[in-house]
Amino acid sequence: MNVTIHDLRSWKAEGKRFAMLTAYDFPTAQILDRAGVPVLLVGDSLGRNVLGYANELPVTMDEMLHHVKAVTRGAEHAMVVGDMPFMSFQASVEDGVRNAGRLIKEGGAQAVKIEGPQLDLVHRLVEIGIPVMAHVGLTPQAVYGMGGYRVQGRGEAAAKVLEQASQLEKAGAFAIVLEAMPSELGGEITRSLQIPTIGIGAGPECDAQVLVVNDLLGITEKPPKLAKAYADLRGTITEAAESFVRDVEAGTFPDADHSYS
Repeated sequence: MNVTIHDLRSWKAEGKRFAMLTAYDFPTAQILDRAGVPVLLVGDSLGRNVLGYANELPVTMDEMLHHVKAVTRGAEHAMVVGDMPFMSFQASVEDGVRNAGRLIKEGGAQAVKIEGPQLDLVHRLVEIGIPVMAHVGLTPQAVYGMGGYRVQGRGEAAAKVLEQASQLEKAGAFAIVLEAMPSELGGEITRSLQIPTIGIGAGPECDAQVLVVNDLLGITEKPPKLAKAYADLRGTITEAAESFVRDVEAGTFPDADHSYS
């Protein structure tokens, strides 16, 4: 049975922490799902981590749908959340409703994630039955307006982020991502809300933590400070490819065990 928004709310009430990871394809989603990861985010971070874009802004709805479909095919138990890409919702509430509906109807996601204080859109989506995960602090789709990937909510700016989080909860968001902010602010927001907070560079007091799967696996060449590598797949893949090249050049692959009689 799939994890639902009710499970996440119950975990918050019980003080049970949980993990969320990004996933962008079928086999990764299948592995993470079987490993017990309860929430999989198909993030627009696929722009940098899969498609080779300089940032998240070029990612399209069609690209998001392509990857959401793959992940939902691989996840049997985890909740799959689809990210709303840049300009899929900023122009109007109508655009946001239409595109969020596509991630649910066509992509098979169980919820959508929206960056920034889009209160009217969040309220409307929840009203028609589309669960919304909010996102405040460093919002990558506003990277140019923020002057780069910078920590948010320091000093007097903390009150603004706290107020945004409160308003998004009132608008109906079932959870909220807190990205790149002082640990103290992440803790304050977590204590002030009834919905789960999901931290990424927001300190240890958040109800949950999320990482980009490429950072977790050690694939990212230059990971951000907030990321922790739990493996070195970049090194493992490099060694495997180099070994294959050597075997082919030496004529030792394929051998009898890997050939048909």
